Amino acid sequence: MNQLVDGAWVKGSVGAAAGEGEFRRQDAGFRNWITPDGSPGPSGRGGFQAETGRYHLYVSYACPWAHRTLISRELKGLRDHIGVSAVHPVMDDEGWSFATDFDGATGDPLFGADRLREIYLRAAPRMTGKVTVPVLWDKARGTIVSNESSEIIRMFDSAFDGLTGSAVHFWPNELRDRIEAVNSRVYPNFNNGVYRAGFASTQAAYDEAVGPVFDTMAWLDGLLSQSRYLTGDRLTEADWRLFTSAVRFDTVYHTHFKCNRQWLRDYPNLWGWTRELYQMPGVAPTVRQDHITHHYYRSHPDLNPYGLIPINPVIDWNQPHGRG
Repeated sequence: MNQLVDGAWVKGSVGAAAGEGEFRRQDAGFRNWITPDGSPGPSGRGGFQAETGRYHLYVSYACPWAHRTLISRELKGLRDHIGVSAVHPVMDDEGWSFATDFDGATGDPLFGADRLREIYLRAAPRMTGKVTVPVLWDKARGTIVSNESSEIIRMFDSAFDGLTGSAVHFWPNELRDRIEAVNSRVYPNFNNGVYRAGFASTQAAYDEAVGPVFDTMAWLDGLLSQSRYLTGDRLTEADWRLFTSAVRFDTVYHTHFKCNRQWLRDYPNLWGWTRELYQMPGVAPTVRQDHITHHYYRSHPDLNPYGLIPINPVIDWNQPHGRG
């Protein structure tokens, strides 16, 4: 995959990521932590204090990992405390762009950068690694706090509560073991599983990846037939981590990533649950299906060389969800 190598941009094929036809996701490179007072967070990482206006979030509306952070920012009341910028949905061989010729693409208000990689190079001029979203930027220190979405949403869950007064928590102590148990199955088999199927370049790699996608969807549908949310009657991080992939399934993963045995809407409990979360206050504006479809179908020439966008099903996300 295209990436920075010792500060220089190097181009390569997404499909060649593993060498045996299998897509492998690279770990995030910036793993610092924000805490209420700047004290160390998990594993001793810290030193970044929660402050209004200090941090800025770079996202893509198309990316499910960045989407998690947008939802967390909204539901935790951080809109007035953390700024946000959205890249252009189409990622070409130069990486994420700050072009503004697409509705919702904001450009870069901090530095006027043309490409997201310029933000990475401000933090690490000789960086080697992928240039991904989300990026949480610290304006005070002029560096990246984190580009790991799973950790950004946990920072947002509690670090800023003294500023916002929020009492809503999606990573509660008493449910963490259950949340982690769900995440440990959903992430490799569904969140990342659709990518492993979509970017597979051998039949064996595709077959190995696609089966667990549908096994997991069936498991989730059964789980949601017994409880309102994934860990019981309380909405948690596990739900939001699944939601951002579920809301993309019928639009792009089914067709573009060849996960086409069934649609999400063929699973009645999973389908109702997805609509319920979509209809929660503040969530729908974070779901930009125009960015999602243009990104997936126009950013992967290995998979869709002509950049054609399918007609796609007409989905009524506001249809009553029946999860009362």
